[in-house]
Amino acid sequence: MNSSNGKPVTEPARGGVEQAGVIDLFAHDQKTDEVVLAMHEPREWDDSDDRLHQLQEKFNAYVSFLLDGEMIAAHPELAGKPTRIELRCDFMPNERALALLNLIHDQIELQEIKMEVIVAERGCGDGCSCHES
Repeated sequence: MNSSNGKPVTEPARGGVEQAGVIDLFAHDQKTDEVVLAMHEPREWDDSDDRLHQLQEKFNAYVSFLLDGEMIAAHPELAGKPTRIELRCDFMPNERALALLNLIHDQIELQEIKMEVIVAERGCGDGCSCHES
């Protein structure tokens, strides 16, 4: 859901890459002392320009939230903390998505924002037989 000024707002319900105006997860990681913004992509990666555009728009919204002062206005106690944006995927990004993610990484790194892509583990791995019938 967007706020009245068009900026993203923290909302635990609906989210995902297709919802650019929603911050899927906003937290302070006590272990690393980093501010973490995470987005979730439950869909399999397709080769569409639309999906890449959604991904880019989601990152733009997150970076804007961090750099435009909105986060500090809402949470002044987090001022000066290092920041990390996570993309949490249910499926490994395809080649085109990885290329875009590399470009995004390089750009936000210039703003001293870390980025991680986390792919969910499905099953026990190659050769697993524990789920066979």
